[in-house]
Amino acid sequence: MKLSRRNFLKFAGAGAILSTCPSLAIASPATKPRTLALNNLHTGESLETCYFDGQKYVRDELHKLNHLCRDFRRNEVFSMDKRLFDHIARIQKVLGTDAEVQIISGYRSPATNEQLRNRSSGVAKKSYHMTGQAIDFRLHGVSLRRVRDAARSLKAGGVGYYPKSNFVHIDTGPVRYWS
Repeated sequence: MKLSRRNFLKFAGAGAILSTCPSLAIASPATKPRTLALNNLHTGESLETCYFDGQKYVRDELHKLNHLCRDFRRNEVFSMDKRLFDHIARIQKVLGTDAEVQIISGYRSPATNEQLRNRSSGVAKKSYHMTGQAIDFRLHGVSLRRVRDAARSLKAGGVGYYPKSNFVHIDTGPVRYWS
């Protein structure tokens, strides 16, 4: 369809009127709240949280998530990238489950990361865990391979697959995969 100058001006005028009268505009559907049930396997702490209320992130709930994902070895809390929790919620949606998220590792202080690097070649020198941008987890009762495949399908960051250690790593860095 060719848009004449006259029709363009009609559409532009209608848009201007709608923008000044929101009740006339078609509202986009509200985003649904995001909830997670988590368990830190090292500390035994559990949390059920609605960290996003459908409109905005809930600050107090994010603080609880940061505490749950802290470096338990040093008891250091760090602000986690909230997109990690969104990724987990999206993974659960892809899988059609609300299974408990079992956290293996969230934030790691640089000192803890170095300590772990000295014991294992699988720990990155510049790990996203040190910036609160990575989490190692599994979903209770869900095949690790299915979790990995769902995470990869989102193309939302790094996905590491560690079947021998029984966890999947996700981060908010560039899209890449490894096992």
